[in-house]
Amino acid sequence: MTKTEPKRRRMTKAEQRAETTEQILDEAEHLFAQFGFNGVTLKDIAKRVGVHHTLLNYYYDDKKSVFDAVIARRAGVTSSLRMKALDDYEQASGGKPTVEGALRAFLDTDLDLYSQGGEGWKNYGILGAQSSNTPYGAQLFDFHFDPVVLRLISLLEKALPDCSREDLFWGYHFVTGALMLTLGRTGRIDRLSNGLCKSDDFEAVKERMASFMASGFHELCRKSKTNGDAPGL
Repeated sequence: MTKTEPKRRRMTKAEQRAETTEQILDEAEHLFAQFGFNGVTLKDIAKRVGVHHTLLNYYYDDKKSVFDAVIARRAGVTSSLRMKALDDYEQASGGKPTVEGALRAFLDTDLDLYSQGGEGWKNYGILGAQSSNTPYGAQLFDFHFDPVVLRLISLLEKALPDCSREDLFWGYHFVTGALMLTLGRTGRIDRLSNGLCKSDDFEAVKERMASFMASGFHELCRKSKTNGDAPGL
C-alpha cells in the first residue's frame, strides 16, 4: 500500500503575485545587466519570463518602472547591511575610527554580499556598475545610497579631523569608482595581467582595496595640509 502525497496548498493571489513579481525582476535584472537599459524591451523580459508581454503591464507601467524596481529591490539590502556595519564598527572603535577600518566596514560588507549572494547579486553588481555612470542611474543611486555614503563620510571625518570635506568627498569619489569597476567584472584585469589577477576574485580585492584607498585619503589630506601651510599661500 503506497502512501498518498499530501496535497500542496494552493497559493493565494497575493503569493502568486509576489512570486511572479520576483520572477519578472530576476529576468529583467539579468537582461539589464547584459544589455543595459536601452538594449532591453518589455517583450524581451516577457519572453524570458515565459508570458505574453501584455501581462507585464498588469505589474508595471513601463520599462522604466521595471528598471526602478530592479534597482530598489536589492538597494535596501546592501544599504542596510553597510549602515549596520558602519554603526557596529564605530561602536567597536570606541568612537575613534581609523580610515581603513571605516572603509573595510563599507567595502568588505558589500563585496561579501556580491561575491556570496549568488548569480542575482552578481547581475545586480554589473547593472549597478553600468547605471551609476548614467545621469538617470546616478539619480537612483542618490536616492537609495546617499544615507550610507554620508554615514561613511561622518566616520572619515572622525578619523581625519584635520582633513577638508572637499578631500574626503573626492576620496569617496575615487573609492566608489574602483568599487563599481570591480562589480562590473569586465575581465579587463584578467587580460592585462595574463590571468595573474581575476576580475571576479573579490577576496583578492578585499585584501587590498581598503588599505590602498586608506593610503590615498591620508596622502590627499597630507598634501592639502602641506600646501595650506606653505609660505605665501
